Amino acid sequence: MIQDRMKNILQIQHSVELRKRNTEEEKSSSVELFTDLIRSIERCQSEQLKMMEEQQKAAEKQAEVLIKELEQEITELKRRNTELEQLSHTDDHLKLLQIYPSICSPISTKKWTEINIDARMNVHTLNKALIQLKGTLDGKLRRTVLKTLRQYGVTVFPDEDTVNPNLSLPDYRQGIEYSHVRSNRPDIPKRFDKCPYVLGEEGYNSGRFYYEMKVYGCVEWDFGVARESINRKGQITLSPENGFWTMIHRENAHVACDNPKISFYLSVKPEVIGVFVDYEEGLVSFYDVVSCSHIYSFTGQTFRGKLFPIFGHNDKDKNSGPMYIYDIGSYVYEWPTQYNIHQLEK
Repeated sequence: MIQDRMKNILQIQHSVELRKRNTEEEKSSSVELFTDLIRSIERCQSEQLKMMEEQQKAAEKQAEVLIKELEQEITELKRRNTELEQLSHTDDHLKLLQIYPSICSPISTKKWTEINIDARMNVHTLNKALIQLKGTLDGKLRRTVLKTLRQYGVTVFPDEDTVNPNLSLPDYRQGIEYSHVRSNRPDIPKRFDKCPYVLGEEGYNSGRFYYEMKVYGCVEWDFGVARESINRKGQITLSPENGFWTMIHRENAHVACDNPKISFYLSVKPEVIGVFVDYEEGLVSFYDVVSCSHIYSFTGQTFRGKLFPIFGHNDKDKNSGPMYIYDIGSYVYEWPTQYNIHQLEK
């Protein structure tokens, strides 16, 4: 009992030290994030002030040009007024008739009632700057969320004992491809016999985990997580009640297989989707990795037993590319400044 308690003390001390290191890392990451956000705000402020100064200078230059034109017109009007004053006292009517056309011709002037300098600030410019700043901050925060989720990244391999005979596993089993020719895989209890699904090899009954799938080029796909005890024979209905927490894509619609099902149309078709699971919180969330945006979450769920990643792939039109599981559990990923499918693959 003494030895057991001494081991417990060592474990607690180790946990405290580990927590301390993790806290220091999180503090460093937090300082880096908030420093970056502050710099973005300061940069936006500097750009906005510079733009205001440039607009003020442009208004002053415009005013100088207008004042110069007005002064030139005043000079011309004074000259004309002097000539007319002199002519009003002349008795030489012949001379008056000779110069009358030039003296009394209209002077080319502007309609100054239609010209003015707006003394008000351009509110649109400030609103535009704030909208751009909001977009920048939202993007940074979304990238931070996904970077945090990747800390729970796991390496996922499809379980060959569960793969449907119409699915093949190319590229070191991290690709999932549909085939119209059924393989001769033995019909064992773990295998999906009708629906084109396959489970991941490893299940999780606690904690958090995260994985990513490349769906670029796929016509129809299904994936998420499922209970180990799900039905694998015959037709399957995807729902939390049946042990499935999944999203599917059919034609142009994305569907969250909740109860009831929720269909929605995304403005940009996702190329890589991340799945995050918090077992204790009863949470399954889907993210568009390329745009760093949240798609859908199952919340307040109650999980029993192990949860396994599940993948479904179909190719009715024979023109769909394979799905790929990204191996994010074996390396540290640095987010690029700009996102596209090719950078993610690299």
